[in-house]
Amino acid sequence: MNYKKLITVSFFLFFLFAGYFLAGCGRVPLTDRQQLLLVSDADVDALGAQQYTEVLAKSKIVTGTVDQQRVARVGNRLSAAVEDFVRNNGISSSGTGYKWEFALIEDPTVNAFCLPGGKIAVYSGLLPVTRNDAGLAVVISHEIAHALAKHSAERISQILLVQYGGAQLSDAIKSNPEETRNNIMLAFGIGANVGVLLPYSRVQEKEADRIGLAIMAYAGYDPNEALTFWTRMEDLSPSRTPEILSTHPLSTTRISDIKAGIPEALKYYRPAK
Repeated sequence: MNYKKLITVSFFLFFLFAGYFLAGCGRVPLTDRQQLLLVSDADVDALGAQQYTEVLAKSKIVTGTVDQQRVARVGNRLSAAVEDFVRNNGISSSGTGYKWEFALIEDPTVNAFCLPGGKIAVYSGLLPVTRNDAGLAVVISHEIAHALAKHSAERISQILLVQYGGAQLSDAIKSNPEETRNNIMLAFGIGANVGVLLPYSRVQEKEADRIGLAIMAYAGYDPNEALTFWTRMEDLSPSRTPEILSTHPLSTTRISDIKAGIPEALKYYRPAK
């Protein structure tokens, strides 16, 4: 084995990765974790909007019902709070200014998702578990946090660096359109079959919980409701294990982490008048 050549290649790869990381890094709100961002907000948001349109086109959308009105009401209240929260707490405004959308999909799946640019969908199967506005706020604020933290952009950036050698997103799409499209769907957390949601990393999930707690508190929802909601999720029978538990950290671990994070969230709490 040519160890000298191996060492040379290793140093080259190290500096390549380091160079890309320093050139395209950002920081996650509240946690201040440094993340790799090699794609623009505009490109990722456009892809998110396109994928959202495709998902809704293949789904049964609920309109004009009490449940749909609740999703819209809670979603609008939280999205308005996000913009104010960012401005008033010294957080970078990059990633806000989204055109938020909130859809209710008729589906027994116990889950919700958010695509870049603020495109959020809630499955009707989740509503019996959320039960009320505050319970629903736990879920939607968590999804909003994924968008604010640019988790999808981070995942796409990692794919571009590892699989395409740091190529521009447009170049990757031109050279390998089908492969790149599938990888983007994976980065968005959506599988080949519509409705099959894939996991974010444990780090990203924990960040979304922490940021989500602050957002819901700032919007006037008691963050302690998160403990109540996740306890209900934990109590679901094994035969009805929700999708959100199969793609997220164990609810027992999440409950423990949320309990530890509530004091921080309460600093932002503004009870509704």
